[in-house]
Amino acid sequence: MDRIMVYTARRIHTMDPGRPMARAIAVADGRIVSLGTLDSMAPWLRRVPHDIDDRFADDILMPGFIDPHTHLRMSGTFMGLQYIGPIPSHGPQGPVAGLADRDAVLSRLRTLVEEQNDPASPIITWGYDPGMQGGHLDRDMLDRISDRVPLWVLSYAPHIVYTNTPMLERIGVEADTTAHGIGRYPDGRLNGWFIESRAVGQATRPVRTEVYRTGFGHQALLRQSKVAVANGITTVADLAWGFESFENEWDDHAKAVNEPSFPLRMLLIPFDARLVAKFGDDRFDYLATIWAQGTDKLAAHGVKFINDGSYPSMTLRLNFPGYLDGEEGLTGETPWPDMVDRMLPYWQQGIQIHSHANGDETVDMTLDTLAELQLRHPRFDHRFTIEHYCISTVAQGRRLAALGGLASVNPYFVHYRALIHADSGFGPDRAEATARLGTLQQAGVTFALHSDFNLVVGPMAPLTAAWVAVNRIAADDETVMAPGERISVASALRAVTIDAAFVLRRDHEIGSLEVGKLADLAILGGDPFEVEPRALRDVAVKGTIVGGVPHLAASCP
Repeated sequence: MDRIMVYTARRIHTMDPGRPMARAIAVADGRIVSLGTLDSMAPWLRRVPHDIDDRFADDILMPGFIDPHTHLRMSGTFMGLQYIGPIPSHGPQGPVAGLADRDAVLSRLRTLVEEQNDPASPIITWGYDPGMQGGHLDRDMLDRISDRVPLWVLSYAPHIVYTNTPMLERIGVEADTTAHGIGRYPDGRLNGWFIESRAVGQATRPVRTEVYRTGFGHQALLRQSKVAVANGITTVADLAWGFESFENEWDDHAKAVNEPSFPLRMLLIPFDARLVAKFGDDRFDYLATIWAQGTDKLAAHGVKFINDGSYPSMTLRLNFPGYLDGEEGLTGETPWPDMVDRMLPYWQQGIQIHSHANGDETVDMTLDTLAELQLRHPRFDHRFTIEHYCISTVAQGRRLAALGGLASVNPYFVHYRALIHADSGFGPDRAEATARLGTLQQAGVTFALHSDFNLVVGPMAPLTAAWVAVNRIAADDETVMAPGERISVASALRAVTIDAAFVLRRDHEIGSLEVGKLADLAILGGDPFEVEPRALRDVAVKGTIVGGVPHLAASCP
């Protein structure tokens, strides 16, 4: 330790219950040396040369926020496609306004067809949201736009591709094709839908070159890292490693994190279906080689299973009484009866399992699977995590606790989508009780809050996630959704710091400010523990400190 840097602050919240507050933090070699006051750390400062940095003396410091479920690289895929979503975003030519409803989307597609010089060249778009824009698209609708130009529309939550007849022909799907995720009308005709990862992958093959453009991944990581800094985030996990290419995705992340100014730690969680398809029985050997390459900036972690569809795309699986309009949703690629055998090899090797389950029927299946895994091969501290955990019951929360499982929950839907889905998809009861955090807390389940950014309509903003969890105010900024599911400010902030670190099995390194841990902090202009709960999302974020190095948000001096 050649030199110590000391940062002072108006207040430092450590998230360490034994030593919750400090006024100064001493850092060396990227790790925390001491916390307290300049006087309390004097034994260190007398022995080691040091500098004192007072630039944050009027600010609040706390552990860097952790978003344990993101898709930052994949976002670069979409930014180069024609955007037709409901909120403002970016397309190939820069900022793009949102489209209010399905009619506006169809009109935009018609304009794109009219502007198309080559009728053989497909029109590739993304961002459609059936919940916010008035229902699903289908083949007949798109054929009325054009029965010559191939149309390919990816939903905002990329669980559905909608196509017209020319695109179906290009994909190679015929009337007698039988495959998981190929949609049909009630009369049996192909309806142009490709639902969930296997079918979406099949639909993407003819447009792969256009979708996965050279260099998009690295640029996306650089761009989204700025979003992270502006929201106080110092660690993220990507929950779909391998969706395009294990090698390309790892290389893009390695290139990004090795740039000295890159302000994020990143974990890549492999998608089991892609692991099995590419490596088969050799997948554990491949993972071992990647684990050996891990650093404190980039590492592989766990394994991901996708077991049903999406909340915003309305493709998840529900128990009785099901969807308002009789839809059924879809399971993931792995048949549910095969789930235990598919997960067991990872379980036996001590690999943490992250199991995507949005609907309560899927949560039941996931809990049954966890119970069977424990019977076949009992484990302590397995940290089996249900991802999203959107629609659930009180009994399921208690059973998850009894089985020793965790939850990584998307709370944003309570604010951004619950009113929409009360009358579109799930019905008023399930929409109101989306993201049952109070129930999880009462049951004793450790949980994290995540964004799924940017595969759903919502921000990557942990203070907003905490605000939703604490207040549960709907998009009308008035209605309180299931008030009994609200949690305290302290609990919500734990869910984006130390409890999120626990879910990622990194709580020994990040998530709280303790001696020896990595020096990762969020820099805030106000104190989230002192503002009114309804003002939590308004606390200014000035930037982050990662490994002891400050990164200021672009809007801050």
